[in-house]
Amino acid sequence: MSEDKDIIFSHSKNSVGNSHPINNMKDHIMSLLNDFGFKIISGPEIESEENNFDLLNIKKSHPARQMHDTFYIENKSKVLRTHTSPVQIRGMLENQPPFAFISGGKVYRKDDDATHLPMFHQIEGMLVNENVNFAQLKDLIYKIIFALFGEKSKIRFRPSYFPFTEPSAEVDICSENGDWLEILGCGVINPVVLENCNIDSSKFSGLAFGLGIERIAMLKHGVSDIRHFYKSNLDFLEQFK
Repeated sequence: MSEDKDIIFSHSKNSVGNSHPINNMKDHIMSLLNDFGFKIISGPEIESEENNFDLLNIKKSHPARQMHDTFYIENKSKVLRTHTSPVQIRGMLENQPPFAFISGGKVYRKDDDATHLPMFHQIEGMLVNENVNFAQLKDLIYKIIFALFGEKSKIRFRPSYFPFTEPSAEVDICSENGDWLEILGCGVINPVVLENCNIDSSKFSGLAFGLGIERIAMLKHGVSDIRHFYKSNLDFLEQFK
């Protein structure tokens, strides 16, 4: 037993830990957006269906609300949040415009493959003020991506659908090998969502965006499989010291 203890003590004494690459990327992006003028807010990972779905205009019939996609707890009265959008709902319910918020943290969905995980990290941002439009949103997205990847980055916007934004788009960035990888979704906040949060949609409008931290880290570090970040492979993780 004493020999085992000596070995453990020796290893711990000479090993220096470091922050996980996903935490590093999250902190970097949050700091960047904070510098852009977004206030950091937070919320719980266990959420009500109302905040996670209803107030975001996600109807009862939406596929995202099915058992095969969402982790339900407490007799389906609560969920492990499927996105960080309910934090934005809390921010809108507690404040009146103008405001700009960001939130980041863990989210949960029933996925598991080379590009998806059952638990992953998002950063979401929103801005609500008078006369906010899609052109402002697009300009902001370009500034974020150029700050992260450089001004020579190739970006494309694809029309998409989200219940909480209209119009909506997904944004892809071209990797070094020529593949396109989706890194965020965005759009102009649906007036229904503003009204659900007691904000006058005839006076105010807003923009919203959500970034996948693991996807961005994959691009930044040339990682081909998202699962590498969570295999506790010290040889892999020590590359990020």
